[in-house]
Amino acid sequence: MQTPPTHVLTLVADPAAFPLTPALIARVRAAVGGGVPVLLSAGEAADIPLPAPPPMDAVRAALGAAPVDALAVPVAGRRKRLLIADMDSTIVTGETLDELADFAGLKAEIAAITQRSMNGEIDFATALRERVGMLKGLRLDALEETWARVRLTNGAAELVATMRAHGATTALVSGGFTFFTGRVAALVGFDLHRSNVLEHDGARLSGTVAEPILDRDAKLATLRALSAERGLLATESLAVGDGANDLAMLREAGLGVAFHAKPVVAAEARARVDHTGLRALLFAQGYRAQEIVAGIDPDPGAGAA
Repeated sequence: MQTPPTHVLTLVADPAAFPLTPALIARVRAAVGGGVPVLLSAGEAADIPLPAPPPMDAVRAALGAAPVDALAVPVAGRRKRLLIADMDSTIVTGETLDELADFAGLKAEIAAITQRSMNGEIDFATALRERVGMLKGLRLDALEETWARVRLTNGAAELVATMRAHGATTALVSGGFTFFTGRVAALVGFDLHRSNVLEHDGARLSGTVAEPILDRDAKLATLRALSAERGLLATESLAVGDGANDLAMLREAGLGVAFHAKPVVAAEARARVDHTGLRALLFAQGYRAQEIVAGIDPDPGAGAA
């Protein structure tokens, strides 16, 4: 009798740019000694069942330069019941604070601090206070102008809509600001959002952010609190993010995914998505293309909606 698989390796490609071919799937299968592949989406995603976690070095060697993501997960508890997602450079394509800084003529300076913070080179809360302080006096309508630039990451709406349709709780948890997380959460369909509050005098930014600051510890605490409230184990959660302040929640979650992440995050995360969009997180949970709920247009011009 054949031993049932305990793990699965999911391969995901962008079919428009680089379709996932049977030959490439077969090459990876041979490299890891996997079972008969299961197609999740033609040209886009396939599962390779395995009797143990695969050697990822062998997977990467088999893929070579192919822009294909490979995520290894246990078969048991594969579909998650809680999603905790970062916002900037994860659910939306850019950094909202950096875009806001553009209206103060400070985008380059503030983006450099953002990059150092996301790489874990400086403390997140310190970096946030410094950047917000530089925006003191910026008119409030710059927030609306920034919102007009916001664009959703490909697959964001599908990820949230599909998980919610299958009973999962979805939370947007960001070190950014409530002005943006509230709108993104409503647009995409998240159950709840948590982030920081920009202080102002009714006309201009005060250059301060309300305390306490939502940082990496707060993201982890949110994951734990929501799991406890819903009677879930840590293994039943999925977390996704790109920066150093996401690492704690990525480590804690049953499936923690570094999404187009900074090097320090990609190096530590157990799962990575480097080439494709957020649909990859659905395929990693075993969803087939026909099970995916469309949600809204994946590039609706969010701020203009």
